[in-house]
Amino acid sequence: MAKIIRSSGGRKYSVPSVPKKVAKKAVKASPKPAAKKAPKPKAQKPKPWTLAEVHEAFSRFRKANPEPKGELEHLNPYTLLVAVVLSAQATDAGVNKATRALFAVADTPEKMLELGEEKVREYIRTIGLYRNKAKNVIALSEKLIAEFGGGVPRTRAGIESLPGAGRKTANVVLNMAYGEHTMAVDTHVFRVGNRTGLAPGNTPLEVELGLEKVIPSEFMLHAHHWLILHGRYTCLARKPRCEVCLINDLCQWPEKTV
Repeated sequence: MAKIIRSSGGRKYSVPSVPKKVAKKAVKASPKPAAKKAPKPKAQKPKPWTLAEVHEAFSRFRKANPEPKGELEHLNPYTLLVAVVLSAQATDAGVNKATRALFAVADTPEKMLELGEEKVREYIRTIGLYRNKAKNVIALSEKLIAEFGGGVPRTRAGIESLPGAGRKTANVVLNMAYGEHTMAVDTHVFRVGNRTGLAPGNTPLEVELGLEKVIPSEFMLHAHHWLILHGRYTCLARKPRCEVCLINDLCQWPEKTV
């Protein structure tokens, strides 16, 4: 309805009126200013280890285990190479169980080719992905004979060119067979590097390069074995044994239990 209003000169004019109910609804419908959310506190990154702390950690590892050994059983560089290729997505214990009999009859590329892919499959059938791995063992053996005179190359590029062999395989073989100061990063080393804050990284390569940067040269020959064993038996994935950890006072992990 219109509302009649009289002006000061006596003239009348009408103004449309707004119903009270509609006006109230309009007021209620007006949006309220959104409350500002408090910014989430940023997670603090652990402080980088000092050179003295890194030296102390690896001095303790060396004192506890002066000559650490890899747990993959092998007879020579070739059988080491094969064992590492077979260990992808498998345990060292499981690989050793299969390769003891295999290496007894085939410890060179030539003997492996004489054995043939079908028989290799039978020896390693208890290992995961054994069919594809048997193909790789035969293929890498053929390439070693054709391109490297039957020997295992002493370069990263040479090893990585072989079927089934990647960067980690190359690092393990170069370190264990030829004494190179390489850092092989498996799941254990990756966890320890990140959890302790020693060499955090989003990829195995980042952790590898970070460890090579901070670990003194005097420890590099055995460093990856110490870290693997530490991750396998102490710094466990689900329930780390912080109470018996050799470096628990140096570790930067905020959830450590000591």
